[in-house]
Amino acid sequence: MRSGLATMIGLQSDMEVVGEADNGRAAVELAKKLSPDVVLMDITMPELNGIDATRQIALLEPSPKIIAVSLHSDHRHVSDVLKAGASGYVVKDAPLDELVLAIRAVFRGKLYLSPQIAGGVLHDYRRCVPENASPDFAALSAREREVLQLIAEGKSTKAIASALYVSKKTIDTHRAHILAKLHATSVAELVKHAIREGLTSADP
Repeated sequence: MRSGLATMIGLQSDMEVVGEADNGRAAVELAKKLSPDVVLMDITMPELNGIDATRQIALLEPSPKIIAVSLHSDHRHVSDVLKAGASGYVVKDAPLDELVLAIRAVFRGKLYLSPQIAGGVLHDYRRCVPENASPDFAALSAREREVLQLIAEGKSTKAIASALYVSKKTIDTHRAHILAKLHATSVAELVKHAIREGLTSADP
């Protein structure tokens, strides 16, 4: 799908694809290196989910405009990624020309939401619907969410420490805090939390 999107975008006379990433951490590093005007961000990605990757990219100077492109159309994911700093949200089954429209809209400083989700999102905001995230999960820091995702993806303590440029002892400390905050007693329980909260997929 990424290759197809890149080809389609490259055909636009006013657009150029400057980089592609196959995981959230690589996306953040490329955004830092290439300073793109617009980033297309999948929400469900390995190593660092799209919501936390969006949060990190949104803090860059200059800050790229970010469009979430996702299979998820529920209001929770839409709300989370918009709060993280995205300017647009397009569902993956939308026509390709809709994505082009979204890119042009956010580049001009506007917010873009796929029509099939826009009404529900506005309805929720107007009614101030409370967050659906569990209080325990909401208590995790951004770094703890990163560690939780990597644990759920089966990464070893050594691999996680290497990916985050910290010591194994630091990762052990994060793991202990995560277990305590989620009231979990095993890695299996952590994996269930990560899947339920959308940090990772149940697919192998």
